[in-house]
Amino acid sequence: MPFAIIVHGGAGNIREAQRAPHAAGIRQAVTAGYALLARGESALDAAQAAVMILEDLPAFNAGRGSCLTSAGTIEMDAGLMDGRDLRVGAVASITHVANPIAVARLVMERSEHILFAAEGAQAFAQAQGVAAVSTEALLTPARTQEFAHVQQANFAATLAAEQRGAVADTVGAVALDIHGNLAAACSTGGMSWKKPGRVGDSPLPGCGYYADSQAGGCVTTGWGETIARVVLARRAVEALERGLDPQAAAQAALAFLAARTGGWAGLIVLDRHGRVGAAFNSVRMTHAWWDSDMAEPTVVA
Repeated sequence: MPFAIIVHGGAGNIREAQRAPHAAGIRQAVTAGYALLARGESALDAAQAAVMILEDLPAFNAGRGSCLTSAGTIEMDAGLMDGRDLRVGAVASITHVANPIAVARLVMERSEHILFAAEGAQAFAQAQGVAAVSTEALLTPARTQEFAHVQQANFAATLAAEQRGAVADTVGAVALDIHGNLAAACSTGGMSWKKPGRVGDSPLPGCGYYADSQAGGCVTTGWGETIARVVLARRAVEALERGLDPQAAAQAALAFLAARTGGWAGLIVLDRHGRVGAAFNSVRMTHAWWDSDMAEPTVVA
């Protein structure tokens, strides 16, 4: 069986100074996921490993490097899905953890629920023995500077810029293993200057991520409020079910989003044959893929 992984590090107007660390980080993530797949490990393990790499790198808006809310706090969302049996695990508005995607995996495997939020997510993580980290451990100088800048600016203008795709957000991965199973995972710090408690598409199955081993998987990035309104990840997988190839499926789903909501987004798609697709209507989307027929990954940053 073929195996493959595709990873993204967010869509938006990624500044020139960020492009090199984005490219290096996304290469590191896709390489880590691919190495697991090459050893026969599961798609779920590969997707999670790739996302955890990006959560640990300060260049990305997930885990360490997450943006700040209007209250100066960090609230993160993450979710993952196993395409074998459609199991889901997710967390929303979780605060003091280094790797929200790892907590989402625990939700999938050690609870009867699919999503914990805010204090409930934090309590679940603590009960599972996940180490707590301080806000300072997650905060980067770039995010501190960004917060100060937004405080001084007109918030309506800042929000309008974000809604036009002026910033990058969210990380994610879709993997196919040698057993023919697919998995999708995503994680984010959310929208810069968001109100405390705001949750976008990222922890919501079908919106920020979706995987079905009988068809394919998808992870999205972008303006979460519009992504959720069209259930973008599931829409792309439905296009695969109708017989579209992954690139056509990604483009069709994105076109629907733009036409019906005026929103901006990016999405990565992987089908059950190991074929990939990627589409975005922002300036850029950092992404990379690697399949078992390739000698090295392809990186777009």
